[in-house]
Amino acid sequence: MATHVFTSIVSNYIPKARVLARGLKRFHPEFCFHLVLSDAIPEWLDLGDDFDSIITIADLGLENPEQWVFKHSLVEVGTGVKGFVLSNLLERANCSEVLYFDPDIIILAPLRGLLEAFQHASILLTPHLTEPENSLEGILDNEICALQHGVYNLGFLGVKNSPEGRRFAKWWADRLRDFCYDDIPNGLFTDQRWIDMVPAYFDDIRILRDSVYNVCTWNLNHRRVDGNLRDGISVNGRPVVFYHFSGLDSGAQEGMLKKYGGEMPALFELREWYLQECDRMGQATTSQIPWAYGCFDNGVPVTPVHRRRYRERIDLQNAFPNPYCTSDINHSYYHWFEANEQPKQSVVVAGA
Repeated sequence: MATHVFTSIVSNYIPKARVLARGLKRFHPEFCFHLVLSDAIPEWLDLGDDFDSIITIADLGLENPEQWVFKHSLVEVGTGVKGFVLSNLLERANCSEVLYFDPDIIILAPLRGLLEAFQHASILLTPHLTEPENSLEGILDNEICALQHGVYNLGFLGVKNSPEGRRFAKWWADRLRDFCYDDIPNGLFTDQRWIDMVPAYFDDIRILRDSVYNVCTWNLNHRRVDGNLRDGISVNGRPVVFYHFSGLDSGAQEGMLKKYGGEMPALFELREWYLQECDRMGQATTSQIPWAYGCFDNGVPVTPVHRRRYRERIDLQNAFPNPYCTSDINHSYYHWFEANEQPKQSVVVAGA
């Protein structure tokens, strides 16, 4: 029986996925690492020793993958596929458990503690926060943010191949099929808000409150990180198992690190190392790769309005089962939108 691990990306995140995979393989070469790629597979992509397999949208058993993808943004697709992949891996005869890690996570120590937790649980979760904030800034930045985005951080998830684990995976995939949207006003945040309901629905759960897991800027108020790359990075006096660089590309990570980890030089050394590793894996080149599902097949970019209108209307989904296709001017979603919706958009802009 094997431990299966996966991360979910598009092509411009391949360097980060390599850094994650190499850290994992350093401690656990026996683990099977799957690269879930919701994108076209680049011709130059070499699995090497980093990735054991590639899983694409076409491998997930979706009835109409083009239609499903079109209804979602890039982030919604990358998170929405996780439930389907989890169910797929748990169906494999040699799978003992599945671990998911976001691509912007690094593994710094063996994962023995996670595997041991499966002796008493089928579902492993890490909360964003494990202790109450004691300042107004902390409440606003961290507690209220967690209330909006989800109590548990889905940068990590562990699921055992057990009846309860498979039941959870099916439930989650069913919800993500139809309701994996970034829509905080309506109570949704991609795959993550759904997990708030897991303790109410499932019994076989372990909430990992140990400070060594999923260290990130949002929990630094209660986690003291020390050390260096040569001697090792510790949190509250124990080795960090995995660290999460959430918000790195947007710039939010650096700002929050300065705010909550400004007196922890180990984290700035770790950040600099991570940026260098990503560059070494080709970040400067791959960061410019456009998303294959970001345009109609005529090259015109798909906008959020295109996606939202299509997912709101079942009649459009029935009329245009592949909304990316523009070859028939009399029967394509693109041309329907240009004729029926684009004039409305122009009027709004003109009257703004």
